[in-house]
Amino acid sequence: MQERPPVTLSSRLQTDLTTAIRDRDELRRDTLRMAIAAAYNVQKAAGRELTDDEVLAVLTREVKTRRESIEAFSAAGRNEAAEKEQAEVEILSAYLPQQLTADEIAALVRETVDEVGASSPRDMGKVMAEVKVRLGTQIEPARASALVKAALA
Repeated sequence: MQERPPVTLSSRLQTDLTTAIRDRDELRRDTLRMAIAAAYNVQKAAGRELTDDEVLAVLTREVKTRRESIEAFSAAGRNEAAEKEQAEVEILSAYLPQQLTADEIAALVRETVDEVGASSPRDMGKVMAEVKVRLGTQIEPARASALVKAALA
């Protein structure tokens, strides 16, 4: 029996796009098209196929952009636009790894600070490098930075 190759994140996005088109789910269709286009642009710049981790990085960046838009729209009183962006965040978040809870992240940051031997805010770079290795895409970099800064203060 012939083994199937593993399903890549890119192919999963394409399959879900096809399903959204078939189901006439316009929001999901448009959101997936934007995400696929963003990944395609990165792929063209790299000149090769993207790995799943690289596609995850693109999706994470897309989610971050939308969260910033939500804040801007909310501040401007454009609640309908903010709700649309929030719906897009929820669609894209389904493709991202499960985010850790605040307590789990704080514990990991404290553990990392102890292991690295960090004692002052000057050691933030060393701690952040190790936190990024351990957490990868399970935490937004800005959130990790805030937690490390608090732990070193």
